[in-house]
Amino acid sequence: MSAGPGPDAARLVVEGPKDTGYGRSPYERDRARVLHSAAFRRLAAKTQVHTAGTDDFLRTRLTHSLEVAQIAREMGARLGCDPDVVDTAGLAHDLGHPPFGHNGEEALDALAADCGGFEGNAQTLRVLTRLEAKVLAPDGRSAGLNLTRASLDAVGKYPWERRPGRRKFGVYADDRPVFAWLREGAPPGDRRCLEAQVMDWADDVAYSVHDVEDGIHGGYVSLRPLLVDADERRALCADVAAAYSGEAPEDLGEVLAELLADPALAPLAAYDGSHRALAALKTTTSVLTGRFVSTVVAATQERHGPGPHRRYAADLVVPRRIRAQCALLKGIALRYVMRRPGAGPRYAQQQEILADLVAALLDRAPEPLDPVFAPLWRAAPDDAARLRVVVDQVASLTDPAALAWHGRLVAGR
Repeated sequence: MSAGPGPDAARLVVEGPKDTGYGRSPYERDRARVLHSAAFRRLAAKTQVHTAGTDDFLRTRLTHSLEVAQIAREMGARLGCDPDVVDTAGLAHDLGHPPFGHNGEEALDALAADCGGFEGNAQTLRVLTRLEAKVLAPDGRSAGLNLTRASLDAVGKYPWERRPGRRKFGVYADDRPVFAWLREGAPPGDRRCLEAQVMDWADDVAYSVHDVEDGIHGGYVSLRPLLVDADERRALCADVAAAYSGEAPEDLGEVLAELLADPALAPLAAYDGSHRALAALKTTTSVLTGRFVSTVVAATQERHGPGPHRRYAADLVVPRRIRAQCALLKGIALRYVMRRPGAGPRYAQQQEILADLVAALLDRAPEPLDPVFAPLWRAAPDDAARLRVVVDQVASLTDPAALAWHGRLVAGR
């Protein structure tokens, strides 16, 4: 991947030379643009798993994104990827996520059915190439952050439109032109570039390890039931097989037994919140993260050689047992945090808030819309396009802002 002129470093809107004196590469500029964007700042008040703002220890979308970027940068550098490309992808990968985490994503998908649905990764592409304010095209339309082709491609975890049988997708129908541009030079089909694969695995690692860490600290997760109750282990494996893994529950059971017997996890069963326990928890986090990264780097280099590997020259190799261990950790967060007793009514309330907001804005737009979105509403050619503008507006809100808008537009009526 060349940092100079070439297709990977090209931008959709050609920009003039930069006279800043920094001598930065195009990819360093990409990283800075994401880091300084409003959408990135808003991640500080968006839910990761636990509701944002409920505990200073727990992660938000912002801290999660910083951790994904760090893991991706280290792993990518060891494989020979441009470190700023994978770093940018890690920082940017969640910019499109709406308030209230995956629960909000599901709610907006249903509400946006008449304009093609909603998906956080497709929304991220929209934020980067259209909604974020940085660069204007010659015709006056926003080009978003106008990142390089390589960085945009690296953000693409799901480089395809919505299709039957696939819950995830990475582009809406009306974003096809920029998607076609960023995929120029990619092999036919849905293959992801290596940098996107690195970012995706870094996301899985951060999600699985850190959400369990947060759950243990918050008192939602304990390993004791899994250590003593075979039925509970089977139930967890069934959850993981249904949500995160193509493995059969009985095969996951073998991996879970190995994971629970791992000395690195032993201190977690006796966690009491003390300084010593916190240090042990952090040690476990570091050991698991290091294992998941180092094993994958070694497996990739064993198959493809020492590198450097960039773009479409190699695919990331994740050994089966490592992928299963990661899925099981994600399942622990799913079963004991996201599906904990009493969570259902809160999730229903969040979905109702978003439904109320969409309905109120459709009824009263363009006046309540932010100045960025009101002109887009006025220029929209039909009801589906106007619905998309409203969904873009709601998706941009932080958790506290969604509650405040609801109080002003709905509850305050």
